[in-house]
Amino acid sequence: MLTTLAVLQALTIVIGVYAMTTDLSLGALTSQPSPTEPTASPADGTSPVPVVTAGPVLAQLSAKSGDGPLPTKSTLTQQLTRALGDKALGDRVGAIVLDAATGAQVFAANQDMAVTPASTTKIVTCSAALAALGPDSRLSTRAVLGSKPGTVVLVGGGDPFLAGPAAKEDYPEQASIVTLANRTAASLKARGLQKITLYYDVSLFVGSPIPRGWKPNYIPDGEVSPVYALAMDEGRRDYRLRPRVSNPPRHAADAFAKLLAKKGIAVGKSIRPGKAPAGAAELGKVDSAPLYAMVEHTLTRSDNDLAEALLRHVAIKEGQPASFEGGAKAVVAVLQRLGAGDGISLDDGSGLSTLNRITPHALAKLVAMAGSPNYPDLHAVATGLPIAGFSGTLGNGERFTSKDSKDQVGVVRAKTGTLNFVNTLAGLAPTRDGHLYTFAFMADDVPVNAEPVLDRLAAIVARS
Repeated sequence: MLTTLAVLQALTIVIGVYAMTTDLSLGALTSQPSPTEPTASPADGTSPVPVVTAGPVLAQLSAKSGDGPLPTKSTLTQQLTRALGDKALGDRVGAIVLDAATGAQVFAANQDMAVTPASTTKIVTCSAALAALGPDSRLSTRAVLGSKPGTVVLVGGGDPFLAGPAAKEDYPEQASIVTLANRTAASLKARGLQKITLYYDVSLFVGSPIPRGWKPNYIPDGEVSPVYALAMDEGRRDYRLRPRVSNPPRHAADAFAKLLAKKGIAVGKSIRPGKAPAGAAELGKVDSAPLYAMVEHTLTRSDNDLAEALLRHVAIKEGQPASFEGGAKAVVAVLQRLGAGDGISLDDGSGLSTLNRITPHALAKLVAMAGSPNYPDLHAVATGLPIAGFSGTLGNGERFTSKDSKDQVGVVRAKTGTLNFVNTLAGLAPTRDGHLYTFAFMADDVPVNAEPVLDRLAAIVARS
């Protein structure tokens, strides 16, 4: 039987990781792409290839979990306790270290304290999405015939990663609005239709597009878009830049109309919201990358928009309203069935909300489950965690750079979390003696940037 560490090594090699990156209705989830219409990517450029990061992380993960004796607990406790006393962490700090193979608690301090988690919330959201929907599920965006002659409805399927006309290929492969328009135009011409009225359907998601816990500057600053079932380039005005459009669904519909026009389909000037009729004839469809790849992207690049979409898809699967409130209930319900729902209270799926509360124990337990052969559907959470000094939010040249943490570059994998007065880090580290530890270090009353201290704590675990 594969050990925990062997599973992680295999997944890391097969799936790959991003290198040196810091970012980034009748729609439905489908278990596989249409056999006659494979998921398409933007037309320009070459197919992206996942980058496999060689070095210490793969060497360490080749060990067998439990081969060596447990590190001296008293020594590790002393080192972590000393580091947790750093004034940069403030007065509200929670910490835990677990043995991933056994679940045994190696170290704990305020491990059950509910802390504002920031973006480590994405570990919770992604775990629930994988468990509820399955790692091979895909998000579909469609165009269908409307209820009146000569009408077409663009149906949002809750895929904010839908690529716009100018987008370059990325990993994971994106569904493309260009491909959808080409397929739709071909279908319309085959029906003898060359002039249409266009509507767009965003009814898959309900409720407010903005939760109560977001700060007013998040959308203007480009941290996230208001959450709708139809969006293109995650609601960005330009796929390369942070600024967001005020109306993501209309932005996508306008682009779709222009693409149809290029293919000889005249679209009326009035483009309006509308509801696709039940059982409407499909004109075209594009599917996203598999969910496991979307989860890896969400965690590596800390993608707020995709995390919020996944929250709502969990709600739909669980029979809850596809809103912030319904998604929060659904995520906790899914994790409760896994025995991992305690200590989690959500207001959103991305961690931007200041009202989220998660305990260190809850995060470390989910990371341990993701690295376990007993929970294969959750493995993408482990493989999506940024690698210290190499990828995502740990590969930005600002993390694991001090003398007390830089020796663990390429070894530690962890999800970061940062808000005003909040710094968190949760992940995993193979130890020198062949064990795999999971950890969560969380502080939500930090007087200064405490990220270097969190890096030091993770490095202490990896050196044990």
